[in-house]
Amino acid sequence: MLTLLAQVIEAVRAVGRDEVMPRYLKVAHARKDDGSLFTEADLAAQQALIERLTAIAPYPVLGEEMDDDVHKRLWHEGAEGLWCVDPIDGTTNFVSGMPFFAMSIALMKQGRPVLGVVYDPQADECFHAVAGGGAWLGDERLPLKTAPERLDRCIAGVDFKRIPRALAGRLAAEHPYSSQRNLGASTLDWCYLAAGRFHIYLHGGQKLWDYAAGALILEESGGRVSRLGGGDFWAGDPWTRSAVAARTPGLQAQWNDWLVACDDVKPYQKAGQ
Repeated sequence: MLTLLAQVIEAVRAVGRDEVMPRYLKVAHARKDDGSLFTEADLAAQQALIERLTAIAPYPVLGEEMDDDVHKRLWHEGAEGLWCVDPIDGTTNFVSGMPFFAMSIALMKQGRPVLGVVYDPQADECFHAVAGGGAWLGDERLPLKTAPERLDRCIAGVDFKRIPRALAGRLAAEHPYSSQRNLGASTLDWCYLAAGRFHIYLHGGQKLWDYAAGALILEESGGRVSRLGGGDFWAGDPWTRSAVAARTPGLQAQWNDWLVACDDVKPYQKAGQ
């Protein structure tokens, strides 16, 4: 598995160098049906990753820039091995010139990631993990920093637009944490949490390619993740999952307790999202 990991890291660095960064600040963009942006760089990076990953191990490659029916077909075909790719996460930042975007690759088996790589080509930071082997930023084991013990001293990563409006308002008015960030690239949010740059995290609905590598990296760093309202993060429908996560088990318990006490989380408990 470590040999496989080294090959994936080499591949993602090469694609970042050859396909992504030469187009940074220079590429036109369009909008998908859901309103999100995509660019020629997304498509070129995805195709290059497909070619390189299938040469490393001949599993199907599920990429963000594919149609929904293709996603579902590949998911079922790839139970014994599936590459899950987000060629550029944070495309709005990429198009706007904000240096916070990443490339994400996970190898999944039986619906769970066994290898994850998230590469920030602008900062040249490569986060990676294999199941049971810990999580790393380059050669440094994660986390890099010690988290506070109390929720009210934490830096939180919160995506406000994907949580219930009432909960977002309550967080803005009565937040239980010290400070909040929303930087626009979910794959890097997971890694910043794993590294200790964030301490807690909340997202109302992530796609498979947003969490597949990052959630593994967090868990291998000793972090914890569940869903809004509680429940096993990895259970059920893989396509859209809420995420409640923390740098340590103690912070996860405090964060979950605060959220579960909010009436606005009860619909998630009922729906199991």
